[in-house]
Amino acid sequence: MDPALFDYELPAERIAREPLPERDASRLLVVDRTRGDWEDRHVRELPELLAGNELIVVNNVRVIPARLFARRRGVRAAPVGRQNPQRRRYLSADIEVLLARQVDALEWEALVRPGRKVRTGERLVFAPGLEAEVVGRGAYGLRRLRFFDEAGRGVFDWLDRLGHVPLPPYLERPDQPFDRERYQTIFARTGIAVAAPTAGLHFTPALVERLRQRGVELVELTLEVGPGTFQPIRTERVEQHRMLPERYHIPAETVAAIERARRENRPVIAVGTTVVRALEDAALKAARRYGDAAPLLAPGSAEADLFIYPGHRFRVVDQLMTNFHLPRSSLLVLVAAFAGRELVLAAYRHAVEAGYRFYSYGDCMLIR
Repeated sequence: MDPALFDYELPAERIAREPLPERDASRLLVVDRTRGDWEDRHVRELPELLAGNELIVVNNVRVIPARLFARRRGVRAAPVGRQNPQRRRYLSADIEVLLARQVDALEWEALVRPGRKVRTGERLVFAPGLEAEVVGRGAYGLRRLRFFDEAGRGVFDWLDRLGHVPLPPYLERPDQPFDRERYQTIFARTGIAVAAPTAGLHFTPALVERLRQRGVELVELTLEVGPGTFQPIRTERVEQHRMLPERYHIPAETVAAIERARRENRPVIAVGTTVVRALEDAALKAARRYGDAAPLLAPGSAEADLFIYPGHRFRVVDQLMTNFHLPRSSLLVLVAAFAGRELVLAAYRHAVEAGYRFYSYGDCMLIR
């Protein structure tokens, strides 16, 4: 498939630069796959829009202040010769570091910009008492950094002090103090993410309580959202795109709830594409491992590098609540795989014309 098939026009003013004052005040475009139509509603109407027997699965990952700024301190040697003793010159420049994945207590994989100038062996200085050495290179432009914490505070304490909320680049603004709370779902409690599972941003404790009073069951899993969520599809064919692996954990109680919902013919609603990827990856792994005797999915931890595009057979997810996504993105392709490309793009065109707010801090869809 040509990536251009997943393109659409979006005026810049439709991008939500900041969140609404109230999380559940966002608009909700309810898309019916059977009828091929939609209706305009609001997130706070969600309990009344559901039958009351659904199982909702949310991602409880927490976003860390993963964006850091450093001064580059590298060493270059001039040629050594009899008449030219070895000389060193120190270079300094502003470097942006986005921590992507923790390897151990002091070592992380990270995106470094400008990466071409930062070589293995160089030191990055973040603050007095905190430096990192580039100890290796990884795939997809990642670097391996080993931190030197002279103060003994621990990397996460330094992040709380120095780190910035890793807002998506399309917001085109620096993070503000309110982003530490609003770019975090009410479910966030574990794991390490550099981007929020944005569909979950619309939920409030009061909305969750109304859903439970309605009879809706809610369970959690954890998928650690990585920088791959920002990466557009740059390959000639959609099918050639590769996803960065992301860790996930599905608790036994979540698996039991999904199996129970299946037996009782109750729909499973995934809140966000991250939940879809975790559930569908786990189901695919179970099928490959156990064959015809496979359970629907198995509890535990794994890594998802599953790229879902049209033609994928969904094994677990019946309905999807999701924000609006960037053109030519793997997330939009996933939504098109779930609901059909033509219907999704038609719904997007309606959302643009109707003044919906797009992307991370914007409005959302319920596809059923």
